[in-house]
Amino acid sequence: MLKLRLRRCGRKQRTIYRIVAMDVRSRRDGKPFRKVGFYDPIKNQTYFNFPDILYFLERGAQPTETVQDISKKSVFLCNSALIKENSINEIKKRGVI
Repeated sequence: MLKLRLRRCGRKQRTIYRIVAMDVRSRRDGKPFRKVGFYDPIKNQTYFNFPDILYFLERGAQPTETVQDISKKSVFLCNSALIKENSINEIKKRGVI
């Protein structure tokens, strides 16, 4: 099972976190499948790679509570089920499926 979760980077007292898609069984700083964004708590900056996040959400990835809280601040993953449904509808509208 995949999760969208945080991976710690940066130096001591100046941490930043990458939002990555990882297997549930791997450790926090293990090898991710893909980096899908970052979060800097000191500068309060976030970046999301929306196509990659939607790709993993459509394949059953679950965001952790922390990633959901961060994404709510940036108004992206307010409800992952709603996002999944809307993204699938958008893809169908474009004629890809």
